[in-house]
Amino acid sequence: MGYSLGLSDEVRDYVRRVGVTEHPVLAKCRTETAADPRAQMQISPEQGAFMQVLATSIRARRALEVGVFTGYSSTAVALAMQAMHGADAELVACDISGNLVDRAAGYWRAAGVDTIVQARVGPGGDSLRALLDEGLHGHFDLMFIDADKGGYDTYYELGLELVRPGGLILIDNMLWSGAVANPKESSAETVALRALAEKIHADGRVTATLAAVGDGLSIVVRK
Repeated sequence: MGYSLGLSDEVRDYVRRVGVTEHPVLAKCRTETAADPRAQMQISPEQGAFMQVLATSIRARRALEVGVFTGYSSTAVALAMQAMHGADAELVACDISGNLVDRAAGYWRAAGVDTIVQARVGPGGDSLRALLDEGLHGHFDLMFIDADKGGYDTYYELGLELVRPGGLILIDNMLWSGAVANPKESSAETVALRALAEKIHADGRVTATLAAVGDGLSIVVRK
């Protein structure tokens, strides 16, 4: 289930009590997803709230997500944007699994944001390139990447074309349960995440930080 790395149960519960106002549909998504054997893929409610605050702070109207899973993050961001912009908000949600998109769509409908969410099913890179082919360079205010770790670098590069100057790219799992800080860890996912973190740190095209929220969230501002 979604968690924040390094927080004790007591501190986590305190953060959720005083730092999170969770929409009932998000709570339903979280509790129902807990029964899924892949539940650890879902972001924590405190990360969802953090993303909502970031979206609100830049008054995001157009968002892009790669990796939908059961829909918690897309629903959270869509709710925040809809609260600011109503029907003019737009979220493009990309996932390789049509079954997961269908599952997420149930929460979009329940939260009343389905009319502002457009789903794209297929490999993430293909979906992002299709958006560029449609002329959507610099179209998005906010992007969230939470999919296959080996594809992160591709999604990051394409995201820099799709997100406007001053827009945010949020990248999940950048601490990978702490494995990235352990030199003995050398899985393909760990190596890919380390390489991307170093690349972002040295990238003159962006201003960025790595926040210890959830499982590590890179916050990247496109210059």
